[in-house]
Amino acid sequence: MAGEAPELSAQERAGRAFPVSWDQFHRDCRALTWRLNEVGPFHAVIAITRGGLVPAAIVARELGVRIIDTVCVASYDHDKQGDLQVLKGISEQAMKLGGGTGKGLLIVDDLVDTGKTGKLVREMLPDAHFATVYAKPKGRPLVDTFITEVSQDTWIFFPWDTALSYHPPLRDGAA
Repeated sequence: MAGEAPELSAQERAGRAFPVSWDQFHRDCRALTWRLNEVGPFHAVIAITRGGLVPAAIVARELGVRIIDTVCVASYDHDKQGDLQVLKGISEQAMKLGGGTGKGLLIVDDLVDTGKTGKLVREMLPDAHFATVYAKPKGRPLVDTFITEVSQDTWIFFPWDTALSYHPPLRDGAA
């Protein structure tokens, strides 16, 4: 309609920026692994793509888990959250390892935001252990283990989504 403001993206609605470097992300993933080491062992790691690929690789390495599967769910188009779409389900092999309910399986993602994706994957594997590196309040109840909680209005800039560039100071004239 004429005169309506364009819909804001999730990034634009977020009031706070939380940039995460590769070093910090690796440290946070290792901290997550220390917590998960007390919970396992796990038969397999299930990464929620695409954000869960990097933390799943780090966690699987640190825990000595050799079987890694993916569940591919599209929920964001760059920075706009939309309807969920399962692009690839969990393999039959991984489902068998988890007895069909996920028992002994570890689901890994980078972030739980609103919880929509987490809820969908949780329904596929209700008995799996669900771990994320970061959690926001709306999605936190779905996660069994996480490292850092950020406010719902925070936008996390993951290292694979950013490049080094100059940023002006927050306050004009502070440079």
